[in-house]
Amino acid sequence: MASRAVWKGQLRLSLVAIPVELHAATKTGARVSFRQIHGPSGKPVRYEKTVAGIGPVKSDDILKGYETGDGNYLLLEPDEIDAIKLDTKKTLELVQFVDQSEIPPLYYNKPYYVVPTDDLAEDAYRVVRDALRAEKKTALGQLTMRGREYLCAIRPCGDGLLLETLRYEDEIREAEPLFAAIEDAASDADLLEVATQLIRRKSSAFDADAFRDHYDQALRALIETKRKNRKTPRAKAAEDDDRPSGGNVVDLMSALKESLKKDGGKAKAKPAAKPASKPRAKPKSKSA
Repeated sequence: MASRAVWKGQLRLSLVAIPVELHAATKTGARVSFRQIHGPSGKPVRYEKTVAGIGPVKSDDILKGYETGDGNYLLLEPDEIDAIKLDTKKTLELVQFVDQSEIPPLYYNKPYYVVPTDDLAEDAYRVVRDALRAEKKTALGQLTMRGREYLCAIRPCGDGLLLETLRYEDEIREAEPLFAAIEDAASDADLLEVATQLIRRKSSAFDADAFRDHYDQALRALIETKRKNRKTPRAKAAEDDDRPSGGNVVDLMSALKESLKKDGGKAKAKPAAKPASKPRAKPKSKSA
């Protein structure tokens, strides 16, 4: 499945603007996930947005509310929020450069791959990558994505650039209150020597492939065992017929039904069904 860009804009270094796009560097769905099922009926559990005393409400009627602290909310219209103009919506300007080891790990949040959008952008893209690599620096900037402005760190990654969103200073909890009770005394020399030897003995280059998610593996083994057991309770996905699969699908279905009404019995004619069967044979030959 092709990767979809989550942000498109310009990576700017002084007067140089490079058209780029961001792609998520991590995968979702790599681990076992579950859907909540209503046991007696076997149907998936759905969640509706409701208001006390009113019941289910439409998404169009929902506003963003900011709690003022006195039990009241300031209501903001979506258009008012969208009207906020920020240069970082389309431009990621590199405003500062720091040593790669200078940013504490707890500031890092989520990684993205930065990719040039066309061949013309590649030359400038490589220059920025190689300059960062030569100086062993990480670039800092900000961009607006999904209704939030992120602080970002960009550094070389293989043949490209890796962007990692960072937490802001006010998002970091002070560690001192949690560590205050730990005595600042010297460790026992003999124990320290043994611990140091163990660390040295087990030291090696980082290899993420050497580690496995044992809980996920155990879940998959359990699922496979349950799958082979005919006594395992099952629920049919087809029973969730009333669950809409998306706004576009619903709109398309409505349009098709409306077309059938207008055409009358013409849609039932057999010749119209024959051409539709031909394209279906092509995917089968490709996957064979």
